[in-house]
Amino acid sequence: MDLQLKNKNALVCGSTQGIGKATALALAEEGVNITLIARNEEKLKAVLAELPNKNQCHSYLVADFSKPEELEGILKNTDANFHILVNNTGGPKGGELLIATTSELLNAFQMHIICNQILVQAVVPFMKLEKYGRIINVISTSVKEPIPGLGVSNTIRNAVGNWSKTLASELGQFQITVNNVLPGFTDTARLDQIIKIKAQKANTSEAEMEQILKSYVPAGRFAKPEETAAAVTFLASKQASYINGINIPVDGGRTKSL
Repeated sequence: MDLQLKNKNALVCGSTQGIGKATALALAEEGVNITLIARNEEKLKAVLAELPNKNQCHSYLVADFSKPEELEGILKNTDANFHILVNNTGGPKGGELLIATTSELLNAFQMHIICNQILVQAVVPFMKLEKYGRIINVISTSVKEPIPGLGVSNTIRNAVGNWSKTLASELGQFQITVNNVLPGFTDTARLDQIIKIKAQKANTSEAEMEQILKSYVPAGRFAKPEETAAAVTFLASKQASYINGINIPVDGGRTKSL
């Protein structure tokens, strides 16, 4: 399938590792000009050097999403000429919601909702002019089913889901779509952290906890970041122009709800 993405411009958040990095690589392979954004400049440079380059123009921005005002300042001094925005920010640390501090909730809200809002407000004017826009939020299956032990994440991820659904209704008239990709258990540093926490809580080994989590998945394995990146890439394409305001789980069938 020709995704017709050549010469499109994409801003990919959290793109130095995991799903964000895999997405940047997948989009670049389709001929997209990639702008990476994350807080670690050395890691950004390393990923930049890995991106496929077929006469494309790739670059990066350094921004710490725990400081929304910093992100806003960077975008004001950047030509936000992007057809594609991939919102992808690492989840909050694990723990029960009842014992979460108010600062944990506020920090998560800033990193996920406020920064997403800043990014969308920066890129939408160009998308409207181009009559082409794809806003894709990498969230979590907790949007459909809260995950035990991830209280703050469950709360904030659902906030992002409803934020994006609202935007989908507002922006559809401009040929801009807003969709969510919901990764299941994916082989990333984030999953390693979750396995460690769950193993400690259950007083078992990390290897045993890994097998327990895999047993929840009909596919019997964890996802590769590239598999989630493939879903993001399709949603970014012209062929996905009539897909708007939905959640797409990439979880091997683990989520019990439709």
